[in-house]
Amino acid sequence: MFSINQPDNAVEEWHGYRLYNFSLKGTACKVVCPHREAEGTPWLWRARFFDEWPYIDLAMLEAGCHVAYTDVANLFGSSKALVKFDLFYNYLVKKHAFNPKVALVGYSRGGLTVYNWAARNPDKTACIYADNPVCDFKSWPGGKGNGPGCKQSWKECLEAYGLNEAEAIEFKGNPIDNLRPLAKANIPLLHIVGDSDEAVPVSENTNTLANRYSKLGGYIEIIHKPGEKHQPHSLKNPTPIAEFIKLHYLEGLKSC
Repeated sequence: MFSINQPDNAVEEWHGYRLYNFSLKGTACKVVCPHREAEGTPWLWRARFFDEWPYIDLAMLEAGCHVAYTDVANLFGSSKALVKFDLFYNYLVKKHAFNPKVALVGYSRGGLTVYNWAARNPDKTACIYADNPVCDFKSWPGGKGNGPGCKQSWKECLEAYGLNEAEAIEFKGNPIDNLRPLAKANIPLLHIVGDSDEAVPVSENTNTLANRYSKLGGYIEIIHKPGEKHQPHSLKNPTPIAEFIKLHYLEGLKSC
């Protein structure tokens, strides 16, 4: 079970579970502990919106998973974000004996981070659950397709990647471009999308990714929410998500 020496104000109760707040080289991190740890010390790794729409977090805590989060939201899945992800991963796996494989969770722009990290680390990725995810930064925050984009976020995104606008348009390092390592490793994907997502159009993100992943022989499930927009994320009844993660992650640990 995860435990570190922290000031009292850095440890709190979160929905009935113990939450540790700490920093790794200046990056805010969180770990929530289950009441009883499942076999193999599995964990769920959130890349965005900690404490919002926590339905799957609570379901997996109940199943014995730790829930982890590190704040890299404003780095948009760039190499700077992935370095911070590597640091957090190594800290939890090497120092606290978390399972070497993790279930990744990416809401909205968190999709950029979890997919880009998984493409570099397919051997460390058990499965991915992405919710209305950004799969191509040209769509959001770039707004180069049917969505409105976000000027300020686009500026921050370009800065994070060290690209100008012309270079960003030609960039081939988005999740939709780097699916082959995931397919080769047989990593299962689950996307939940609001079919009327006004910010991150499904056609430019999830649909493009799903079509390419399927052509590579990869497995992806998509749960559609007819008429729903970008938010709210997740499902109030997270059973389908929990069953996906248990099947493709926890069940495999039991057989080890």
